[in-house]
Amino acid sequence: MASLRDAKRIVIKIGSALLVDRKSGALRHHWLHALAEDVAWLKAHGSDVVLVSSGSIALGREVLGLTAEKLALEESQAAAAVGQIRLARAYEEALAPHGITTAQVLVTLEDSSNRRRYLNSRATFGTLLRFGAVPIVNENDTVATDEIRYGDNDRLAAQVAVTVGASQLILLSDVDGFYSANPQIDPTAKRFEVIKEITPAIEAMAGDAGSGLSKGGMKTKVMAAKTATAAGCALAITEGSALHPLRALDSGAAATWFTPQLDPRTARKRWIAAMKPQGNVTVDAGAAVALAHGKSLLPAGVTAISGEFSRGDPLRIQDMQGNELGQGLSGYSSLEATAIMGCQSRDIEALLGYSGRAALIHRDDMAI
Repeated sequence: MASLRDAKRIVIKIGSALLVDRKSGALRHHWLHALAEDVAWLKAHGSDVVLVSSGSIALGREVLGLTAEKLALEESQAAAAVGQIRLARAYEEALAPHGITTAQVLVTLEDSSNRRRYLNSRATFGTLLRFGAVPIVNENDTVATDEIRYGDNDRLAAQVAVTVGASQLILLSDVDGFYSANPQIDPTAKRFEVIKEITPAIEAMAGDAGSGLSKGGMKTKVMAAKTATAAGCALAITEGSALHPLRALDSGAAATWFTPQLDPRTARKRWIAAMKPQGNVTVDAGAAVALAHGKSLLPAGVTAISGEFSRGDPLRIQDMQGNELGQGLSGYSSLEATAIMGCQSRDIEALLGYSGRAALIHRDDMAI
């Protein structure tokens, strides 16, 4: 696989068992500070980094004295509320000596399943990364109920990787890769170096959770790999308990890599192109030329809007002769888009009463 240092954007998932000592419930400060050095090393090579971190419930339950192995939903949410403060502060203190700004991002399943929330999340992540910050992402356990939960941070990390357009997703785990069987039970189990296709046979080999602190198992990691690779993101499973696990992986530490068939940009374009359009937007000749050169669609180039749609819905883009140019996700509702079509972006606030986005359809949300 390509070096981690070559990844333009990389998402790293940290499990509870790596971050929190199982016996004492205390944070593993030395490990976290070594990880922070790895993050600084990646950023020094030009990579954007996003961390998806478990650990808030594990840290909070110790503070609240919750010793039962299985917690009630409200107890887990209370533990998360207490532990999340400590988790965010720990990352801030570990990364600050390297001149790295941290940001806390708490999400639920709804934030990716709802297109409007998805676009908001994507825009926020993009802005944070543009400013050089490292987002620390976790599920919003204090408000999420079962029906709006990811349930494990492997799949959450995969969705974050899709949202930010990452080229690599690293799952730091308590195992050093994907095996044909549980290596703790079957001494003949084989570790796969590279998996190019997730077949039913591969899925059947996946086991269940093995750690008392973690909820995920190999099954959820394979599910995460399916999500990530379909979006053009390579995924690695590697053992992360030793110090400097990212540098170790870059130097050839044992791991299993799941390879994508497309790059993230191409995969995203195909996903957008496959959606059923909810409306049409007609553009003038100047805008059509700009779109062909990879530009965003600004309101000034729009001559007509049809259909009823919400922000985040897919729109068919056509020229004034009715020829289809492509498809994209709208940055505005149909009412807002109609109000601002033909105007300059600087006039959007006066027309809508609030400061909106400059583009009606951003180039990153468009397939031409």
